Amino acid sequence: MTKADLINEMAVSTGYDKKTVSVIVEAFMENVKNNVANGENVYLRGFGGFMTKTRKAKVARNISKQTSVFVPEHKIPYFKPAKEFVENVH
Repeated sequence: MTKADLINEMAVSTGYDKKTVSVIVEAFMENVKNNVANGENVYLRGFGGFMTKTRKAKVARNISKQTSVFVPEHKIPYFKPAKEFVENVH
């Protein structure tokens, strides 16, 4: 499912026009991105949470050049689904 498909389905299920739903979806995604980028977690009860993980520094290999490359510690975003979400998928 693409973002356009999601917007179409939400417009049908809510009765709002696609333009309004599109603005709401874009605002939601922008808020989640900004909060996670600022180190805040976003929790949606029954759905899951958007958080950051810290990856430790490590030495990796550049296979094409046969050299070692140092990768510094960095943060990555991740999503952890809620228990109800996981149970619905099974």
